[in-house]
Amino acid sequence: MIKAGILTISDRGFRGQREDRSGPLVAEILTKAGYVVEKQGVVPDDHEKIVECLVEWVDRDGLRLIVTTGGTGVSPTDATPEAMLRVIKYQIPGMAEAMRAASLRKTPHAMLSRAMVGVRGSTLIINLPGSPDGAKENLAAILPALNHALAKIAGDQSDCGQQ
Repeated sequence: MIKAGILTISDRGFRGQREDRSGPLVAEILTKAGYVVEKQGVVPDDHEKIVECLVEWVDRDGLRLIVTTGGTGVSPTDATPEAMLRVIKYQIPGMAEAMRAASLRKTPHAMLSRAMVGVRGSTLIINLPGSPDGAKENLAAILPALNHALAKIAGDQSDCGQQ
């Protein structure tokens, strides 16, 4: 049982001016894949709020997987990547590259994504775009490798070719 959390990062969503459709969609996908979604939340595009929530969910609540939606573009208010750099110990660039590659098949705007995937402790944190379609496409691109990544992050010593 892998405990997961979904954090939507959106000024308008936080203020109630936009319905969060990406967060519930990600929750549905993860639940169908066998993960237990224990936390869901919405925070504004604010470095401190994002950092505070991610650190709390990892360090206090012990979630093993956190998926964020939103704040990954090039808008002046997009703060997710900078907040991630303050939270994670290291990045997993191949997963972020796979997400961008999948999205580039649909839109040239995917090259503007600054989404990253990283690790804090034994928790994997994944940034997805804020749009429901983008979130779904990006998550689908990495879902096949997710269990293996989580096992390795948790210390699994078996050979990668054996799994």
